[in-house]
Parts: sequence; C-alpha cells; structure tokens
Amino acid sequence: MLTPRIHPETIEDVKERADIYDVVSEKVVLKRRGKDFVGLCPFHDEKTPSFTVSPTKQMFYCFGCGAAGNAMKFIMDLEKRSFSEVVLELAKRYQIPVKTVEPEKREELQRQISLREQLYEILAIATSFYQHVLRQSEGLPALDYLKLKRHLKEDTIQQFQLGYAPQGWETLYDYLVEQKHFPAELVEQAGLIVPRKTGNGYYDRFRDRLMIPIHDSQGKIIGFGGRSLGDELPKYLNSPETELFDKGKTLFALDKAKNAISKQDQAIVVEGYFDVIALHTAGIQNVVASLGTALSLNQVRQLVRYTESKQIILNFDADVAGNKAAERAIGEIEDLAYQGYINLRILNIPSGKDPDEFLIHNSAEDYQKLLLNSPLWIEWQIQRLLMGKNLETVAQSQQVSHQMVELLRKIDNGMQRTHYIEYCAELLSQGQSRLIPLLAKNLQTQVNKPQVETGKDKLSSNALVTVNSERSLLEEAEVKLLRIYLHCPEYRLTIFDALEARDLQFSLAHHRFLWREITKIEEKYQKSLDSVDLILELQQVCLQENQQTKQFYHLFYLDEHTEIDICRARLIIRSSVASIETVICQKRRDMALKLWQETDVSKEQNLAQKYYQQIDAETKWIWELKRIRDTQFHDLISVPLGGMNFN
Repeated sequence: MLTPRIHPETIEDVKERADIYDVVSEKVVLKRRGKDFVGLCPFHDEKTPSFTVSPTKQMFYCFGCGAAGNAMKFIMDLEKRSFSEVVLELAKRYQIPVKTVEPEKREELQRQISLREQLYEILAIATSFYQHVLRQSEGLPALDYLKLKRHLKEDTIQQFQLGYAPQGWETLYDYLVEQKHFPAELVEQAGLIVPRKTGNGYYDRFRDRLMIPIHDSQGKIIGFGGRSLGDELPKYLNSPETELFDKGKTLFALDKAKNAISKQDQAIVVEGYFDVIALHTAGIQNVVASLGTALSLNQVRQLVRYTESKQIILNFDADVAGNKAAERAIGEIEDLAYQGYINLRILNIPSGKDPDEFLIHNSAEDYQKLLLNSPLWIEWQIQRLLMGKNLETVAQSQQVSHQMVELLRKIDNGMQRTHYIEYCAELLSQGQSRLIPLLAKNLQTQVNKPQVETGKDKLSSNALVTVNSERSLLEEAEVKLLRIYLHCPEYRLTIFDALEARDLQFSLAHHRFLWREITKIEEKYQKSLDSVDLILELQQVCLQENQQTKQFYHLFYLDEHTEIDICRARLIIRSSVASIETVICQKRRDMALKLWQETDVSKEQNLAQKYYQQIDAETKWIWELKRIRDTQFHDLISVPLGGMNFN
C-alpha cells in the first residue's frame, strides 16, 4: 500500500492518545516502582530489570542498552515497522480519524485500508477452510504426505497452519462467494480464484495441492504456496501479486523467525518451504525462505533489521544446481557483500542434500556444526575458482590467478582485500610457503594495476572511485565525531573547538541535519544536556519519518565495537578531524592540479608556479594529516587533548 503523507494533526492526536503503559505492557511484564514501571528490556537480554516506563513523561528508557522513545517508537523498534504503519495501526486502535497532507488522497487512503482489511479476512477464512479439508477424507493423502513423507508432527502442522485445497474447480469459490457472501471481485483480488477465459464465472486457483500459508512479518496471512501432490506442474504454485502479497518483498516464516534472528544475531535463508519447516521443528528457528526469487535488497533490508552484525547465511544444495541457486539468490546484493555492508556466508550441505533431507538422518547439532564452518561469500567464490583446476599446469594456474585478481578488485575494504590477497597467495603456493610472499606481491600489483579504459569511461570511472573513497572517509569520520558528541558530554567542547579551529563542517546532508538539531536543542535549554536527555530529545525528532533520520538513528546506541571508540575518544577525535580535513585538502589539490594542467607555462609562468606551489603544499599537508590519522593509542597516552596541535 502506498501510504499518503499523514497529516501532522493525526500524528499529534496519536501521540497524545497512545498510552505508553498500554502499548508496552502488551509486550513486557511491568512492575510499579514509585511513579514509574520497570521490567526486563525486550531489546536485549538481561536478568535484572533496567527497562523503565514513565506514564507521566509518556516515555520508555533502558539503562542497559539505551533504547528510548514514546509508544510509537517502542512499536517501531520492537517490530521493525515504519512510522506510517505504526501511526495507522494506533489510529485504528484508538479510533482516531486519519487525515492526510493531501486532502484529496484521504478517501483513497481509507479505501486502501478498508480493502486490505477485507483481503486479510478473506485469506484468514480461506486458511481455516484449507485446514478443515486437510482433516476430511479427501485430505487424508495430503495429511499422510505431511506425516509420513515429511515426518511432521501434529504441533508443527498446526503451527504453520498447513492445509489442503480439494480437487474441485469451484469448491473454494462456492464456500467464500456463495456461502460466506464475499464479492467474487474481492476473492479474486486476494489471489484465490481466477476468471474464466471463456464465458462468465471463476475457478479456484489452487486445486489438489498442499496449502502453505505465507504470513507477513506481523503474522497476518498475505498469500499461499501450494505444493502439487501429483504430477501437475508447477510443483509449487504461489499466490499472484496482490495488494497484500509481493513475492520479491516477502520472506517465508519471517514472522516466526525474527525473534530468533535477533537473539542469535544471524539469519539463515533456505530455498524451500519444507526446509524452513524442518529446521524450525528441529529447534533452529532463525530461518526464512526467499520464495524462489533472487534475494532482493528489500528482503535483505528486512533481515538486517533483526541482526546487528548483518550476518546472513545462504543454505542451498551443494551440487551444481545448488551452486547456481546460490549465485541466483545473491542477485542484486552481491555488491553489498563485497563492500562489507552485509556479512554473507554460504552453507552447502554435503552430498547435495537440502536441510529437510539432511535432518532426517542427522541431528540439529550436526547442522549447527555446518553453520559454524560455513565460509564467507568471498572465500566460497575463491574456492569455486579452484574446482577442477590443476595448478601445476602453467595455463590453469595463470587462469585461476587472473580470476582471483578480478574478484579481489571488487573488495572495497583495504584490510579485507589484503587478507584475501594473502589467502589467495597461500592457495596458489600449494604448500610451498617460501612462494607465498612472492605470489602475494604479484597479486597485489595486479589488483592495484589500473584497468585499461579510454575516454569518458576512464574519467567517469576514476571520478567514481574518488567520490566513493572520499565519501567513505567522510562518513566514517563524521559518524565517530557525532557518536562521541552524543555519548560523551565531556568531549563536546573539544569537538566543537577542533572543528571551529580548522573551519570544518559536516559534509554529509544527514549529518548536517543532526548537527543542526543538536544545536537547536542546546540553544533551547541554554546548556549542554547529558547524553540520555540529548538522545531522548533527538529521538523525538526521529519520530517524524524521513530518510535523513533513518541514516543516523544508529548513532543513538552503542555496541561492543562502538564502545571501544568511546573509550579512546581522544584518539578518535584527533583522527576524525584529520580525516575530514584530508578530504578538503585533496579537493583543493585536485583543483590546483587541474588549473596547473590548463595553464600555458610559456605565457603565464608566475600563475603556473603559484598552482604548483599550492599542489606541493597541499600534498605535504595531506601526508602530515595521514601521520595524525595513523597515530596509535599509546602515542596519545601522555598527550593532553587540549595540547593536540592540528597546525
């Protein structure tokens, strides 16, 4: 559903009416403590309650992990839902009329909401119908298939709401349209019936199929997967695209897996419905399926909401078809893996088995061992380059080496690339350790060697690399400065003075936005707030959904990695300021170089000399800034922060 912009009046009404205690107490057991309530935080594991709910402030705050906000924010963070979805749900719950910014779209919004609710109802009733038929005489073959062939127990069949679509052409149509009196057009929009090509009327989309309901992340049924029990093709038939169901944006069993994914900080993606069901039955519940499509960016975004380390494991068959399925499943997310934005691993079960088949003869512990040994996506790619190759022959050794170089060039992270260069050199050495340094040096040279490009392609490629490199350096530096500013009030003046002294500003739009909001808040209170109060104020800003706030919301929380930066704040401030200035110096040097190249030395010798001197000065300062950035922590132990010299 394309949601029109919700009117601020509606948002304010929802904020006023949505009671923090009512919302939180549905998910957390709360006990009164004075004016407030306390409980175990739902956002991290803890044994001693550190999660506080304040009815007077209509806010929650966890002293353990720093999670905080109002009722809307609680639902957004816990259920990983968008601002608009939560506002609409709470508006419905508290019977608040929904207004839109564009009044002419209000009627359309209400129509969409009404349509979706009706489709949810139809699909829920259809699920009950299929479950009922499974227990009748005509459904016994399907029930036997589940219990004898798939080895499923009764509680699993109930948990996944499995059912059976009978053979008749109009059985479900008669039930929903003739008996339940739903309009045929609505049942068609739910994807359950199909209009006949000749004449009037409809026929059931699913016939003589085992029915597997597909739920959204909130547990509502949005479609079905139907497995043929005979020779009918296709073997699996999914619901068509509907108002509720988009195959490319849906992950099977995410509603059942999301809590386990968060707890284990890992998501497993398999091929089939029954792979998911078998793993969940075995107690491995952080598992979803991608419904036979290449893993899309939208699906990845859903998964990484629940895993802090962004770890995704693809589990496909180990045979040729399985390898091709893994490559196909990677789809458009391959670049994210090479760039390090997701921690992607590949699990191939030996003997070409799928998880469902593997678990018939093996235990859940055996599967867990395979998970622990699953290689990273890049390592898996490298290993595949060696398959069927004889490295003792010059031709095949050179072929593999060339393919490795092409793969290594895709890795953006310098440290990671260096690691894999050494890894590839070790593989190519075939156990001759004395060759490893030589092979590594050769690979490094080939990786760094500019690729042959001409004309505009060369210019645009170089420009893109430069822009990406600069943005990466700025992003990292600005993120670290802002994180320290938020969580370490004692260093705020230091950061402010360092930026002022070098006349530096935050370059990225979302960071400039955050800095402006920080300034507004501090001006409002005419003082520097402690970290808790400042973050709470900023979270109120983030309740308004926009792209900028989504890009910096992660700064409000610390994990085991970012806490290290906080502990060495002195070093991080120095290095980050130097990084920001490095980017500015590089731009000034590049501009001077361009002007110098365009100057006719024979006619404008003084001007050419001026540009050359600027290039030289900027280059020397860039090297000095690099020295500052490379300073180690032990170099700063005895250096007073106020005495750091950036000049």
